Amino acid sequence: MSSDKQVHLILVDGSGFIFRAFHALPPMTSPDGTPVNAVYGFTNMLSRLLREHAGTHLAVIFDAGRHTFRNELYAQYKAHRPEPPEELRPQFSLVRDATAAFGVPALEEAGWEADDLIAAYARKATDAGGQCTIYSSDKDLMQLIRPGVMMMDPIRQKPIGEKEVLAKFGVTPNKVAEVQALIGDPVDNVPGVPGIGPKTASALMAEYGSLEGILAGAESMKASKRRDNLLAHAAMARLSYELVTLREDAPCPEPLSALTCCDVDMERLGAWLSDMGFSSLLQRMGMKPRPRSHTPAQASAPVDDTVPDAVLPPIPAEPYGPYDTVTDPEVLRQWVNEARAIGVCAVDTETDGLDPLVARLVGISLATRPGKACYIPLGHEGDLMDALCAAQMPVDVALEILAPLFADAAVLKIFQNAKFDLLVLTQAGCVQPAPIDDTMLISYAQSAGQHGQGMDELSRLLLDHTPIPYDEVTGTGRNRVVFSKVDIARATPYAAEDADVTLRLWQVLRPRLRPNRALALYEEMERPLVPILADMERAGIAVDADDLRAMSAEFATRMGVIEAEIHTLAGREFNVGSPKQLGEILFDEMGLPGGKRMKSGAWGTDSSVLQDLADQGHDLPARILAWRQLAKLKSTYADALLNQINPVTGRVHTSFQMAVTTTGRLSSNDPNLQNIPIRTEEGGRIRRAFVAAPGHVLVSADYSQIELRLLAAVADIPALRDAFERGQDIHARTASEVFGIPLEGMDPLTRRRAKAINFGIIYGISAFGLGRQLGIPPGEARGYIDAYFARYPGIRDYMERMREEARRNGYVTTPFGRRCWVPGIADRNAARRNYAERQAINAPLQGGAADIIKRAMVRIPAALADAGLDGRMLLQVHDELLFEVRAGDAERLSALVKQVMESAAVLSVPLVVETGTGTNWADAH
Repeated sequence: MSSDKQVHLILVDGSGFIFRAFHALPPMTSPDGTPVNAVYGFTNMLSRLLREHAGTHLAVIFDAGRHTFRNELYAQYKAHRPEPPEELRPQFSLVRDATAAFGVPALEEAGWEADDLIAAYARKATDAGGQCTIYSSDKDLMQLIRPGVMMMDPIRQKPIGEKEVLAKFGVTPNKVAEVQALIGDPVDNVPGVPGIGPKTASALMAEYGSLEGILAGAESMKASKRRDNLLAHAAMARLSYELVTLREDAPCPEPLSALTCCDVDMERLGAWLSDMGFSSLLQRMGMKPRPRSHTPAQASAPVDDTVPDAVLPPIPAEPYGPYDTVTDPEVLRQWVNEARAIGVCAVDTETDGLDPLVARLVGISLATRPGKACYIPLGHEGDLMDALCAAQMPVDVALEILAPLFADAAVLKIFQNAKFDLLVLTQAGCVQPAPIDDTMLISYAQSAGQHGQGMDELSRLLLDHTPIPYDEVTGTGRNRVVFSKVDIARATPYAAEDADVTLRLWQVLRPRLRPNRALALYEEMERPLVPILADMERAGIAVDADDLRAMSAEFATRMGVIEAEIHTLAGREFNVGSPKQLGEILFDEMGLPGGKRMKSGAWGTDSSVLQDLADQGHDLPARILAWRQLAKLKSTYADALLNQINPVTGRVHTSFQMAVTTTGRLSSNDPNLQNIPIRTEEGGRIRRAFVAAPGHVLVSADYSQIELRLLAAVADIPALRDAFERGQDIHARTASEVFGIPLEGMDPLTRRRAKAINFGIIYGISAFGLGRQLGIPPGEARGYIDAYFARYPGIRDYMERMREEARRNGYVTTPFGRRCWVPGIADRNAARRNYAERQAINAPLQGGAADIIKRAMVRIPAALADAGLDGRMLLQVHDELLFEVRAGDAERLSALVKQVMESAAVLSVPLVVETGTGTNWADAH
């Protein structure tokens, strides 16, 4: 061992990395047909590590087998772990071969885990006065972090130190094992103490100082389930501590001196890489393919043609730019050829507006590798046309050159918010790119509600990079210009960076889909929905302009009548639309109770204030609410829809937002069709203005009580399940079950109360809220809720499970695996925390319903095509789909859509879809 250079030992958690690589990468095979995706990921990581690390000593540590000394301590340790997938088993030995080919020591010891060896070697390095870096993100290794020992996440290339451990466990690294002993580990079957999660464990540790201090102090704790569990499971907690504590006294197969870094035998490495078919790695390392040392058992495409390098972690650290401006058709062809050779590229468009069906294409960006991107200006203009502007390619020329790339099924095109770009490109006459990936949706499938899904936010969060702001390029306020007026020299770094960032985000996010259990959700639901929603937006829906004008006049007349009533009730005229004047009338002049002043000093008069007053029997606030509702409908729909009719198509084209809600629901805007009142006269009036084209009709298909059906299924409520299976009136059945009233001759008022509870329970309704809804005292409403839970205790159990799941994980999951994150579940503010708990209860049901209708939407276009029906899907509004079809085909389409929607998921209760047909939406619904 060198005595004049401080030891810096690099330890790679080989066993941990192979599993991460296997789950992160799509299937790949070597030339002889052996699965090698994990091997490729591992080899790529090791080659980069050898090129970039600054250590003096290096080793890769592996598990020698599944049986270790911990199984002698506790026979059930890791007993629940499944066998490795068949495709992974042959890769264990190949990873060891890869390590040998690079000349790196591969260490393992029978009866010991790789983590123990890492602990022992880290101790040796620090005892020698050196330092150790552990290449792993495994939480079990975080207990080793201390001065001289740090971790490095090999995927994100981010260091993990005491700060990160505190954020994860709430304690310093030297207390991690004690916290793990309390919470246990279901993956390794470490028992822990039931009912104690990470936050509780860290709080106990802060109060009592150690595991033994906690167990000793349990006797004197306040009576609770937690105290009982600590007393009953103290022995298991101590055993768990032995199981999770890494053994620094583990035997070291080789002395530290044997791990000194040596030069790589390039001849040996080149031969091995050639045998595996890893051609891009050979090129990257400046080597040429060697003749293979064996005859392939079967022909196979080269590995790098199957999965391009760009999908592989860790993420390159290339700088952002400089980027190229492409105005020469021959140079653009070179970019296209490179993208097709690599097999993946990121694409972004620039436009002069936000409506993709109206905006003009201004430019296109491509990125083929991190740091390598270009901008193709197509529609920049200015008062002073410089030479560069004049040199722009005509749009049709550029699109013709790009067409082979966009149509190439072997090249993956990556977008951020792909639907927008697909609409822009197809409107410009471009072939629709396929296949595609969408980084916004890849992120959304894993983190709905956890954070925003915009590119800038994702870049800051995942890449630690802040992209060039749009305002910096276009200006702000009066000085803002449309993007087509931006100088090309300024536009290039902004636009090309968007494509570069999109590619890098894809490299970070795509490998996480499988470990986050979101791969099927993305592949089978979110991604296939992109072109379907794009077609729906492109189709639009016709509206009756004359009816809208008549509706606007009708609403204005009714508002005038209500306004006169308001003035009479107030005793004088005032501006009904002025919150300030209204507050003065209600609280200063009329002296109504419950008024609260805002920071400005004016009285608060929002809808919740007015509703409270109306519920107390005050007429004026009730009339104000009615006036406001009409005013909103008039401005938002009757008037606004006229301005939103596309002058080319004569139809209204809403935009569906795919990554906004926490639950997976779609939302729409411009116009927002989600907020049209469903059960009011005014809502029906608005829906009548949405009409079918001549010779066609609209068909509405609506899931019946889908969230209640999901509740009956996931909470496993036999009485509710039986009612749905029998096709009974669920609200009457509930009233009969809860209030003990026979179904025959059910009192409509009692049924209404049961209906309010059924739907209210889904949203975590309170006794006050139910009482206000039914017009009864809160105490009486509490009695109804208590009777409901007494009859259906499984619903209360479900609600508590969801609260606990949210508290434990930060998210809840739908029956189809979607994670719905619940911010505020641990908020100290009781109101915000209670709201989050209601979200946790409802999200699996609302999200499950969203998942079901999305699954149906993905299947319907193909089903219509197979049946020879040219009907088209126009709208999705929560649980309803709206179609347009020739009048003679309406019955066939209704039957087909009903069959597809009802078979979109298999639950323990039947899904029921109700259909209707009409020349306008109101009649169809």
